[in-house]
Amino acid sequence: MNELIPPIGTRMSQLAAEAPDRPAVSCDGRTITRGQLESTSNRLARAYAELGVRQGDYVTIAVPNSIEWVQATVAVWKLGAIPQPLSPRLPEAEFEGLLDLKPRALLVGRADPRGVVPSVDAAFTGSPELSDDPLPEAVSPAWKSIASGGSTGRPKLIEAGGNGRVPADLLAMSMGNEPTDTQLVPVPLSHNTGFTSATIALLTGQHLVLLPRFDPDRFLRVVADYQVNYLTTVPTIMHRLLPVYHANPDAYDLSSLRRLWHVAAVCPPNIKQAWIDLLGPDAVWELYGGTELQALTFISGSEWLTHRGSVGRVVAGEMKVLDDDGNECAPGVLGEIYMRPNPGSGPTYHYIGSTAKSLDGWDSLGDLGWFDDEGYLYLADRRVDMFTVGGRNVYPAEIENALAEHPAVLSCLVVGVPHEDLGQVPYALVHTDGAVLSEDGVMAFVAERLADYKVPRSVEFVDSPLRDDAGKARRSAVRDEIIARLSASPTN
Repeated sequence: MNELIPPIGTRMSQLAAEAPDRPAVSCDGRTITRGQLESTSNRLARAYAELGVRQGDYVTIAVPNSIEWVQATVAVWKLGAIPQPLSPRLPEAEFEGLLDLKPRALLVGRADPRGVVPSVDAAFTGSPELSDDPLPEAVSPAWKSIASGGSTGRPKLIEAGGNGRVPADLLAMSMGNEPTDTQLVPVPLSHNTGFTSATIALLTGQHLVLLPRFDPDRFLRVVADYQVNYLTTVPTIMHRLLPVYHANPDAYDLSSLRRLWHVAAVCPPNIKQAWIDLLGPDAVWELYGGTELQALTFISGSEWLTHRGSVGRVVAGEMKVLDDDGNECAPGVLGEIYMRPNPGSGPTYHYIGSTAKSLDGWDSLGDLGWFDDEGYLYLADRRVDMFTVGGRNVYPAEIENALAEHPAVLSCLVVGVPHEDLGQVPYALVHTDGAVLSEDGVMAFVAERLADYKVPRSVEFVDSPLRDDAGKARRSAVRDEIIARLSASPTN
């Protein structure tokens, strides 16, 4: 069946031949057509081949969201190589650690600090004398390899189990995505959410619109300027958009938005409710599942209103919740979530650098949760993030959801820090919209919503967002830094 699907490079050439003048990608006020993307990526692929890139090779693309990112990635696919996106802003040590996991044929956008792999900058196009004719058909053995694990200090690569024959039409259809859509990708393309969304848009002939960096006003204006129908985003961005929109709703037209998916992190209920109120329940959908894609849940806004807090029912693969002894939990009982692909299907991923926690073919990504008696899944937090206060389990996401209800809080992060009497207590970092808040006021706000042992014992105000534009937080690093500061304090 998979053999009937054309490889990515071939599919891009087909789309260009069908409608060469249709817009393919827009970013920062610039647009290229399908025909222009075809010719530039063909030429660039030949330039990469001259530098030694061959079928099956890894090519790391450390380039910000841009048309150049798309051209480089398509060129890699056309050679049957594997694009491996990394954030251009990764710290040097983490960048080196990821490079050490797998040989690369080329780095695009950033030099190898070890001096091992050849590199070109993001603007590299190769010789203008190179042909822009279609290349011989080539199939990438894996269509992506996404970096992960920086938040735990154990970097790894998650390589797609499927090859470069991607069933994009089927994936788009399952998520209510149409070939005529204009799709906005506001998250970094180095993260799985951005990479996968952009790939589906490119392979189904949509007009892909990119934000080079997240800015709330720019995001809202781009939706209106390009009449965006469809987007996949993360709760962090949803949260940052609301105060800007509500400050001047007449300045922004969101009426073109037919479908908004949010992924990657637990969404505070008040933030989700605000978007349902804004766009309508039929427009707001949620997906839960890791980069590994062993299994997925979906939930519509309408379902969520009757199952508030759920991430939906399983729509692909299988999931179950197990207790610490490996027994399946009854409905309503918290445990660790395990998942696997449908029996008989091929592997959905390969790990390079570390492995998932596995039990008889079922994998755990470390998430805790429970099913209700209707089969709806609810998330608590990551097992690694949970801490105990006087012997009672505390989940940072629950406290963060309470903090997110404060109208002045734009982002927040909660970790457990050592305490002589209770073992650990919550410590909150809070980023506001500029309003002056007091530590006592924030504690009182949370105390109105949660039990006293869940109320932060300390609140630290910060000047910058606590999660990146893909909704990710380096919680382990933040916890270690706070504990080091507290240990060095003369009052401790």
